[in-house]
Amino acid sequence: MLKRTLIGLLRSHETTGDKAKDPLLKTRYYKLPKDQVWEEVTAVLKKTPGYKLLHEVQNVGEILAERKTMTGRTQDVTLTLFGINPVKTAVDIYSASRGSMGDLGSNYRTIIDIYKQLDRKLASYKIEG
Repeated sequence: MLKRTLIGLLRSHETTGDKAKDPLLKTRYYKLPKDQVWEEVTAVLKKTPGYKLLHEVQNVGEILAERKTMTGRTQDVTLTLFGINPVKTAVDIYSASRGSMGDLGSNYRTIIDIYKQLDRKLASYKIEG
């Protein structure tokens, strides 16, 4: 966590992907159709305090949300859902803080928090890459 805070002094964004060095930032895969994962993701964001859904583009697979941090800063969070096949969906997240200062690791924590909630909700459907 200290390393993330130090990185966050300079950087004000964080992203996930298959090649992420940090296992917590690796793309999540669920054994469910994209539409079902979409419903779960939007439900998680709607019920989580501090998040506001801004835009949903289902045919592209993008959900845009905004999150207010405890320090009053605003983060723009983009979740991208990819239908790998009819019963397998991938979820990636990009989070960026508005403003020029670093985020002290808060974008990292935002991503981890969203993934934790999804993993808990979809535990029986989670699959490794």
